[in-house]
Formats: sequence, structure tokens, C-alpha cells
Amino acid sequence: MTFSPLQRYILREAYTWRGPKLPRRTLLKYYDRVKRRPSADDMQNSMTKSLERLIDRGMLIGYGHRTPAKWFIEEVKLTPLGRASARRLLRDQPQLPL
Repeated sequence: MTFSPLQRYILREAYTWRGPKLPRRTLLKYYDRVKRRPSADDMQNSMTKSLERLIDRGMLIGYGHRTPAKWFIEEVKLTPLGRASARRLLRDQPQLPL
């Protein structure tokens, strides 16, 4: 399976996190490393889309609350499939930023 850089970051962070559930606010640290920082709304939207896509693929379980219109994901947890994918990502050699 191919993952976006943000999805790879989410899987790696969830795999190396010490607690059972990873808080969403820790995932926003991804944007500290990005050269061109997007607006706050764009950061939240892209994070939400990436989390929802990983949940749809069966890699994560999302915890939060639901309104009639949408979900508010506050924490995520890896599934066994997500744990295997994260292990595979950590095993592969990282690319150099050239």
C-alpha cells in the first residue's frame, strides 16, 4: 500500500507512542517540520482527511465524539493491520531529502 508522507508520519507516531491511544494534538507537530506551513484550517482539514482515510483502510481506530453532521476525532489507536504496516515502514530505509 502506498501512503502519503502525512499518513506515514501518523503511522510511525502511533506505533512509537507509549500510551494506548495517541492524542490528535501531538500529530500536528508534523507541520513544524514542513517548510511552507499551511494555514490552520488547511492543517486541520488535511489531518482529518488523512486520519479518516487510515480509519477507512482499517489501520486506525478513531475515538472522539459525533455530531449529526460530522465526527470529531480526538484520539487514535493502531489496529493489528496498522501495526504491521507501521513496522514495515520503520523497517524500510528512509529516503534522503535531496
